[in-house]
Amino acid sequence: MTPSEFAAKWKGSTLTERQASQAHFSDLCRMLGWPTPTDDDTTGDRFVFEKGAAKTGGGDGFADVWRKDCFAWEYKGPRKDLVAAYRQLLEYREALDNPPLLIVSDMERFEIHTNFTGTAKYVYRFTLDDLAADPAEPMRLLRAAFLEPERLRPTLTRQDLTEEAAKQFAKLAISLRDRGNDAQAVAHFLDKLLFCLFAEDAGLLPKELIGRLAARMKSDPLVFSTQLTQLFGLMSQ
Repeated sequence: MTPSEFAAKWKGSTLTERQASQAHFSDLCRMLGWPTPTDDDTTGDRFVFEKGAAKTGGGDGFADVWRKDCFAWEYKGPRKDLVAAYRQLLEYREALDNPPLLIVSDMERFEIHTNFTGTAKYVYRFTLDDLAADPAEPMRLLRAAFLEPERLRPTLTRQDLTEEAAKQFAKLAISLRDRGNDAQAVAHFLDKLLFCLFAEDAGLLPKELIGRLAARMKSDPLVFSTQLTQLFGLMSQ
């Protein structure tokens, strides 16, 4: 199966997760020229559908696909919430030996979340449209996930990321004060902004909410300011 054939088959599918996930993943294996879990491992010790896992918070669940030392993969139905799928994997990952990659998909969108110890998290994203238009990068990511997850290890450490974020916040604070804003008000504003970014990472707010608002309202700072004020107000209730 070629990337264009795979994309054409699954583009616009309305099958549910239960109806389609294993067929979708099996086709993906064929596209990569790799055996499906049931062809590759009849013991379920290395590569398997529906891998049972105890949840961190208690109870049991199943990862839709698991490949030892490579990835855990969770599906959702078309256009469903991939953040919810990722949260499920976070609950399973310790029971699955902390695979280096946590992958979620709604059969049209794919997100590969890195889970390497001591590094800043990174998310690789692509869609069926990307796969059909220019398959080189999506295929590279998928092959790495199956064979060499280390190729997707982020180069930045958490310390590097923290230091860079601190520098950017310091520049923002100086810029706001230079515009005549009260230093205490600036500090209070940045505290709220930092909390919002933390809430995004924790799943309390939609992913990349602040970045999307900033990009959308770049040409109208007043509207952006109004929306931030509304957001801060809602979070303080």
